[in-house]
Amino acid sequence: MSLPAHTLITLAPTGAETAKADAPALPVTLDELVHAARECAEQGASVVHVHIRDDAAEPTLDLGRLRDTVAALRESTDLVVQLSTGGAVTDPESDRLRVLDADPDAASCTMGSVNFGPDVFLNRWEFVVELHRRMQEREIVPEYEIFDLGHLAALHRLLDAYGPPYGGHVHCDLVMGVPGGMPGTVQALTAAVQLLPTGATFAATGVGRTTLPVLFAALSAGGHLRVGMEDTLTYARGEPVRDNAQLVARAAEAARIAQRPPMPVAEARTLLGVRDRRPGRTVTVGSLAGTTAGSAAGGAPGTAH
Repeated sequence: MSLPAHTLITLAPTGAETAKADAPALPVTLDELVHAARECAEQGASVVHVHIRDDAAEPTLDLGRLRDTVAALRESTDLVVQLSTGGAVTDPESDRLRVLDADPDAASCTMGSVNFGPDVFLNRWEFVVELHRRMQEREIVPEYEIFDLGHLAALHRLLDAYGPPYGGHVHCDLVMGVPGGMPGTVQALTAAVQLLPTGATFAATGVGRTTLPVLFAALSAGGHLRVGMEDTLTYARGEPVRDNAQLVARAAEAARIAQRPPMPVAEARTLLGVRDRRPGRTVTVGSLAGTTAGSAAGGAPGTAH
């Protein structure tokens, strides 16, 4: 199996579940988020997956705040700005669809419902279809969030019925280790990779203590990585995460050891087929030729991705 030359690292800095009081390093203000994004870009991240908080540090999908966040991240970094359309598990579908009005480069599209510990993250088929079609129309690149193997069957059904995503390239994030979803194991990751659409790439996220097993399994399978304080708050046994940059630095070092160093942002934009919305930039869309599911393919409960 020929592995991709580089590893796309996505930063997930905040999420919607963890309280600031429980994790003082969690970026919840706009200034904190921008600072974390800049630090993590320096360590090798090329995509930032964004949840935002309000003045009380509670999860919000407020459109004005989302627009300000997208603008600030574009001004301060070259990262691909990917907004979560999951928000928190209690957010209504109308608010989740309105996230796209903030004009991000990319957004998450979760491919089915899943139990989140005691909660349910609901994603009705009609909602998934509407989200997919709106992203096609608005030229926003989806990242298909996969919490269980059945979600991959739903993804095939979606693409067959409604066509490829904007940009033409299918990229998935395997979210593993959520109570109620697929476990963060080598066996589960291997099964998921075998079910990916032809030509798709994937990143993998290991929640909590599954972080490192999933990270190493994903690199071995030719996949990419998502890390951040949305998904893990412990760096090692008995050692809290210092900040998001620490997690990205570890992922970047693992990628280098695997002879697949972090992917430059420009290459990530090309791979994903992102339309360049940065001020003064030429609008481009493309994808890397020759990518296959075999060669390039490879949160805390309450946080919808």
